[in-house]
Amino acid sequence: MPLADARPGDDVRVELACFELGGVLYGIDVAQVCEIVRCPALVPLPHAPALIEGVVDLRGVVLPIVDLGRVLGGPPVADPDRARVAVLRIDDLLVGLRVAAAVDVLSLPATQLEELPPLAAQAGYEVVRTVVRREGAPPLLVLALEALLERVMRPAERAA
Repeated sequence: MPLADARPGDDVRVELACFELGGVLYGIDVAQVCEIVRCPALVPLPHAPALIEGVVDLRGVVLPIVDLGRVLGGPPVADPDRARVAVLRIDDLLVGLRVAAAVDVLSLPATQLEELPPLAAQAGYEVVRTVVRREGAPPLLVLALEALLERVMRPAERAA
């Protein structure tokens, strides 16, 4: 079941593609992941929004690439040999998300999805959709890809 349709009380399972960045584990609804590939060489895109790193030709599709680290306000992915690109479908758009490493796909009950803590939610932190608590491990942050895409597009809209 797609994550957007799952509710914490539902008796269903959700599947999350998990990626590592700076020692933090992030999850993305697998329904939005088309594939995960090694990070190809990027071609800079002149006058593109600052968060678009460049484009790649992936099997006949020119794909814009954004770096998860930069989109989240941190440093870009540092190790190109380990880096991966998750090809994502967000609404009708295809975009590549560069991550430090692809880690795993988790299938878990929707009951493990928890809302953001109230302070984060009230502060308007919309990039994380939900949190998964894991016994003996730090929480898994489930990303809202629509909010990430908005962060990429917002500077371009202001410049227009």
